[in-house]
Amino acid sequence: MFWRLLGGVAIGAASVIAPAYIAEVSPAHLRGRLGSLQQLAIVIGIFAALLSDYFIAVQAGSAEAPFWAGISAWRWMFLTEVPPAIIYGIGALMIPESPRYLVARGRDREAASILTRLVGGDVEAKVQAIRQTVMRERKPHISDLMSRGGLLPIVWIGIGLSVLQQFVGINVIFYYSSVLWRAVGFSEKDSLSITVITSIVNIVTTLIAIAFVDKFGRKPLLILGSIGMTITLGTLAVVFGHAPLDAAGNPTLQGAAGTTALIAANLYVFCFGFSWGPIVWVLLGEMFNNKIRGAALSVAAAAQWIANFVVSTTFPPLKDIGLGVAYGLYTIAAAISLFFVLLLIKETRGRELEDIA
Repeated sequence: MFWRLLGGVAIGAASVIAPAYIAEVSPAHLRGRLGSLQQLAIVIGIFAALLSDYFIAVQAGSAEAPFWAGISAWRWMFLTEVPPAIIYGIGALMIPESPRYLVARGRDREAASILTRLVGGDVEAKVQAIRQTVMRERKPHISDLMSRGGLLPIVWIGIGLSVLQQFVGINVIFYYSSVLWRAVGFSEKDSLSITVITSIVNIVTTLIAIAFVDKFGRKPLLILGSIGMTITLGTLAVVFGHAPLDAAGNPTLQGAAGTTALIAANLYVFCFGFSWGPIVWVLLGEMFNNKIRGAALSVAAAAQWIANFVVSTTFPPLKDIGLGVAYGLYTIAAAISLFFVLLLIKETRGRELEDIA
């Protein structure tokens, strides 16, 4: 538990710093696509983890069986995380510092040099624009996020985006995918295969988001994603809710029902992958003004991880109650996300960070 906690702190820090950094070093016309790389990295990581888990489990015979050096297969699944962590650390030492951070520290010449390398153009004017905003700033505090009535409205919107991204149940598909498909009659090997295929779908649709986020904008993609997720999650809720139960009380999907569930699950991942997966990270990196960006992003990311924890820990008992109930709740969250975007989200495509109030 201690090591899981330590890893969680590290991943939590990275999940805050990465979108803020990407937003601060990206030119406005490319910021959406580059911000989407955060989600692309996440889904590629999921794919790599699931694929390695699949091969380890197949070679060992099961996740509990001994693998190399007599060490259990599931322990080797954890050990495969070590090389990417080392590569991440080396890469972090090689990237340039954020120009906005440098200007805030009075290191304008370094900031201009990095801006020349990253974006080009009239970097002196860019440095001047950044200086105008940082001169009005100080070290961010949580108190900067407060107004008389509590948190600033924009912070609540960021929290809402983060929570809804998790409450639609996307991580149930990945955390519990093999458990889910085994519960409805698939073998362990077939369940792992389905999970790998689903992760590939996630990667492909994230690439679609990268291609179109700066052409169509953030809000239209979120709206389309919400509509698609509501329909596909609703389909899963109906299929699982009407599935007959076996002797152990688990639903069994036979014939057309199993095919429908597989198609709906992958279409759901498709709809999430081009919208709420990458776009939320893009918006969190650019929707807050320079004064509160770091602190607000921290709060929003914390809310996201809390929501992730809530969803992942409530799914097992919900599964015991009924998969139809679980997916019904995720369907409601997806429907709420549609109205949330329509009513509260403002388009940020093409705007400089210094122009966001």
